[in-house]
Amino acid sequence: MKKANWPVWLSGTVLLTGASLGVLAAFLVRWGNPGNMGICVACFLRDIAGGLGFHRAAGVQYIRPEIMGIILGAFVAAFLAKEFRPTGGSSTLLRFILGMFSMTGALVFLGCPVRMALRLSGGDLNAILGVGGFASGIYLGVIFLRRGFTLGRSGSAGKSNGIILPTIMLGLFLLLIARPAFIFFSEKGPGSQYAPVLLSFIAGLLIGGLAQRSRFCLVGGIRDFILIGNPYLFFGLMALIASGTLTNLFLGQFHLGFSDQPVAHQAHLWNFLGMMLVGVCGVLLGGCPLRQLILAGEGNVDSTFVVLGMLAGAALAHNFDLASSPRGPTTYGQIAVIALLLFALLIGIKEKVA
Repeated sequence: MKKANWPVWLSGTVLLTGASLGVLAAFLVRWGNPGNMGICVACFLRDIAGGLGFHRAAGVQYIRPEIMGIILGAFVAAFLAKEFRPTGGSSTLLRFILGMFSMTGALVFLGCPVRMALRLSGGDLNAILGVGGFASGIYLGVIFLRRGFTLGRSGSAGKSNGIILPTIMLGLFLLLIARPAFIFFSEKGPGSQYAPVLLSFIAGLLIGGLAQRSRFCLVGGIRDFILIGNPYLFFGLMALIASGTLTNLFLGQFHLGFSDQPVAHQAHLWNFLGMMLVGVCGVLLGGCPLRQLILAGEGNVDSTFVVLGMLAGAALAHNFDLASSPRGPTTYGQIAVIALLLFALLIGIKEKVA
């Protein structure tokens, strides 16, 4: 297959996005976020679900301003670049379901693809198994793409559809500031560990804006390299790991090894399979969890439903004991990963919407 001709400026923008994400994430840990969790789409959506009372796992309840910042940053960047074009209608329900699947895999591994890279940059060698599973899942997804997999085309949607999620994010940010009694805040555990609200929100805005302009995507980086030999998005992943590693070394936050890693477990098979599920779902959906936030900020209603699916998946994972803990995965979580992985593979084989 012929290599794609990408604009020369894009590689520089992707490198800047990856490098900025690695540095900001490391500093967010220094400022108070959980270890190796400066940014994690899965964990932070899980915390937001808890903060809104969708699950009652007391240790993971906090409305994370980074998520609001990322979506609003992407919205502003898209609007200024005249790229805010609300679209939707491409297998919306199936995207919601795949978002739930992706969240389940991430919470069994204990992190989204961004946190997978950040865990590695912090010295957590358990993340190597996650990288292997993630890449394997993407490879399977590429096979489905080559066989003609598609969720169909999106069509234009009214502008009001595109601004709903950014408006909700602004409302959540105001709730975080106001701290009303009906919002839950963890008193211990990862949910009780957070950087100052304004710093977190600004970091999210910067990441969202940069990722929107660069089309940064961790699934896309590996997918494009395998599918068309295009390395540009892959360089973003490398920049993220490199900058995160250097910043963690500078801050004294780099701890190499498998044991005693923050919010991680050593069940290697389930680290691998959990991220394999995330990788497969990411290819079927057209982007990693971070990319789905960015697309939702740009007005993509289909990606908005992926984000809502991830939020619902986070609530279900904790309500039904599917999410792992530092002690390891639960039996229910292991069963869910196998079942959902098989279901995702079946979708990849069968779904070919014109």
